[in-house]
Amino acid sequence: MTVQAHIASLEKKHVALEEELQSILASPSSDDREIAEIKRRKLRLKDELQRLKASTRH
Repeated sequence: MTVQAHIASLEKKHVALEEELQSILASPSSDDREIAEIKRRKLRLKDELQRLKASTRH
């Protein structure tokens, strides 16, 4: 997998997590632990994306 393909894959996962998060937040019985876990996963993906993008600019 090329770096660009990996970046695209991570971006898709990030969008999917955002959609999942919005769905959970819309639910009146949302679980705070689940919300926190999704936010952590999104942050890890974002950090990885930034790292990969920075490495391709050099």
